Amino acid sequence: MTSTFLVVPQWQGSGSSRAMRLIDGANAIRHDLPSSATHVIDVPLEAGDSEGTGVLRYSSIRLVRERLEAALAERDSPTIVIGGDCGVEYAGIEHAARAGRVVLLWADAHADLNTVDSSPSKAFHGMVLRSLIDAGVVDAADVLLLGVRDLDEAESNFIDRAGITHVSSAEVGARVSERVAAARADGIEPVLYIHVDLDVLDPGVFDSVGFAVPFGLALTELTDAIAAARAALPLVGAGLTEFAPASASQLNAGTDADDSLEIDDTEVASDDLTVILRILAALSR
Repeated sequence: MTSTFLVVPQWQGSGSSRAMRLIDGANAIRHDLPSSATHVIDVPLEAGDSEGTGVLRYSSIRLVRERLEAALAERDSPTIVIGGDCGVEYAGIEHAARAGRVVLLWADAHADLNTVDSSPSKAFHGMVLRSLIDAGVVDAADVLLLGVRDLDEAESNFIDRAGITHVSSAEVGARVSERVAAARADGIEPVLYIHVDLDVLDPGVFDSVGFAVPFGLALTELTDAIAAARAALPLVGAGLTEFAPASASQLNAGTDADDSLEIDDTEVASDDLTVILRILAALSR
């Protein structure tokens, strides 16, 4: 089944000084997607306020979530949510959970497991996975952390306490299969969601993110892990987030919006967009 794309240029969930660049990054990706399969979610211009939650800019994040939920409800095919910051993943993963028990491959330099009380920034992109677990959308046992290497102490403690599993790219297929077997033993049909924050990659491969972290994955490690996860369990949804280009010069070229996701390096001037399209191809094929 052909994937569709929902582009969500949300920046309000980010705690980075480059947060506004997430708008540019999302729009650059949009221009390289097939227009007939792509829809853009309207994001408010204003920052928004916390509405008493302790989460920075929460009112705008909430509004975007409602709009994204409505758009997802209209789609039957696997949908790839394009951020924007990682906060856009809440709606995508919650939507996937309506189809079954979510096995979640979380490919990210950060676990995003802070709470309002533990977060040093109060930015929602560092809380989204914890929010999903605490709300019962995802079981901690069904989360596989890939490439996570920059943790706050509170996050490390929660990982140990909740029994969340770190995996290498070579282990992904086997670990997803284990979670599938466990779900089916409970009489529940599982579904697969793959979250990709581009900072999961080593900065030598991709550094156009708000918080680059050394010793990340190679591109082939990430795409092989995606392929292994999809071989073990069909994909119902995915997200790709946190493209924050440093300058407009990185966005000068790309493939035609009506082209497929096949990569032609002669057409793609930006190395960053080439990397992104290879990841999207792995998620889409």
